[in-house]
Amino acid sequence: MDVFFLGTGAGMPAKLRNVTSIALKLLEERGTIWLFDCGEATQHQILHTSIKPRRIEKIFITHLHGDHIYGLPGLLSSRSFQGGESEVTLYGPKGLKEYVEISLTISQTYLKYPLKIIEIEEGIIFEDNEFLVEARLLEHGIPSYGYRVIEKDRPGTLLAEKLLEAGIKPGPLYKKIKKGEPIVLEDGRVINSSEFVGPAQKGRIVTILGDTRKCEAAIELAKEADLLIHEATFSAGEENLAFEYFHSTTTQAAMIAKMAGAKQLCLTHISSRYDRNDWQTLVQEAQTIFSNTDIALDFKEINIPFEK
Repeated sequence: MDVFFLGTGAGMPAKLRNVTSIALKLLEERGTIWLFDCGEATQHQILHTSIKPRRIEKIFITHLHGDHIYGLPGLLSSRSFQGGESEVTLYGPKGLKEYVEISLTISQTYLKYPLKIIEIEEGIIFEDNEFLVEARLLEHGIPSYGYRVIEKDRPGTLLAEKLLEAGIKPGPLYKKIKKGEPIVLEDGRVINSSEFVGPAQKGRIVTILGDTRKCEAAIELAKEADLLIHEATFSAGEENLAFEYFHSTTTQAAMIAKMAGAKQLCLTHISSRYDRNDWQTLVQEAQTIFSNTDIALDFKEINIPFEK
């Protein structure tokens, strides 16, 4: 599981920071990529990476401001030409369906793959055997959602050597033992499957928030997250300005991470008023409250390891 930043700026594109888009790479887990927001020129950013648009399975839109959605019609269109045939599901606020359908219709764009659009409300918006995604409304000028991606716990490793020591040879029984099913051997012995499987591997949690003021919903979404990605449009001391524009400061993002018990914080959605000479200062501001803080950069990748 890796997070890859395609755009980390706020409002409008800058030379060193394109507008918002974040890829959650689940290549080992399910062979796909989930995209969070799709600002203008996201597909151009992808051209400089190893990301294959045909692997994009889901796109989660936090809110409908232009710097988060203007790249969506182009990316969906190009995916057809780049060999994408599998279904793509879009999740986002009310109005997303109309925006996408009108854009594709007026431009007479034909997609060669199925496109499913789900206009979400708060709660669990996706769940399968591997992952669960929860959405909550944040505090912004228009409806803006944060997403909590939860990887479900994985079964423990099969203790093959211990099985061999017990005289149980490799075969169909191993799969049943892995599933925790009770086993009766041919000699009448009853096997407790749990004795031959290591401890479950705790799943990872990634929280990706849309634009927001400091709010309770952000804390709930970020609770014990392995990685919290929080906007920090303004520097410390600009709380009044951040409140007026429905955004957050570096220290407010750090407070959310600390209150939520998150393991790591990454600041993004950085205003163009701050150039590269200011970025480390922004990090240091947050670190006064939450030490394990980093700042996102375009094309930066963060690996999220399993808890040891």
